[in-house]
Order: sequence, then structure tokens, then C-alpha cells
Amino acid sequence: MTVAQRLHVVPGQFLVEHLPNATFPEDDEWIALVRAPEGLTVVREASPFSEAHRWIGFYGDAGHGLDQPGVLAAVAGPLAASGIPVFVASTYHADLVLVPAHRLDEAAEALRDVGHRVADRGAAPGASGGR
Repeated sequence: MTVAQRLHVVPGQFLVEHLPNATFPEDDEWIALVRAPEGLTVVREASPFSEAHRWIGFYGDAGHGLDQPGVLAAVAGPLAASGIPVFVASTYHADLVLVPAHRLDEAAEALRDVGHRVADRGAAPGASGGR
């Protein structure tokens, strides 16, 4: 069973970095941090000058409770079935699901195919876009 969601594309592009010897980034220009035994993972907005692998994020318009099962799987599953890698940063209210920037259109189509409503690129959050 798919938990259909209204998703929008987060403005901008992101970088996902691994800092193996850091406990905190040297700046405050980050979006999400995860500290693990193997080091620090940092998600930050991509600089226009960065040549690193870029990611684009999908984010749900409506928050969900922490006890609602299947919400992330409903988004990650169709992307995995389409061979699209993801990186996820979860918040209290929703999940930021990052996909490689060059696969944005393919990812949006895979999500629409299973019933999610994906706002067209550049649409304001809350816009229904898509189908």
C-alpha cells in the first residue's frame, strides 16, 4: 500500500559530504548533520562554484506523525525500483529525500506513477502540480 503524498522540489541544489575526522563542520552553512562512528555527514546548499555531485530534494507538504508507518518507504521504494539512488535527511515533520540532480525528471515521474503529487519544478510549496 502506497502512502500517497504531496511533494515539492526544494529550491536549490545540495551537496552531501563525509568528514571522517570532524565532530562538527567548520562553518554554519549546513542543512543537516549526522554524526556516526565513521565521521560526520553534512548536507549543505551547493555553491555555484562547486563541481561536486549535486542533489535535489523532494519534501512533503504535509507533516506526518512519527508513528505513521510507510511514509518514507512510499517515496524511497518507487525511486529504488527505478534505480534512482537517494539520500534522506529526516525531520520531525517530514523527510527530505535527495536524488541526483541529473535524475530529477526521472524521479518525479517515478513518484507520480505510483500516485504521489509532485509539484512542477519551481512551483511554490503547496502547489499541486503534476497529476
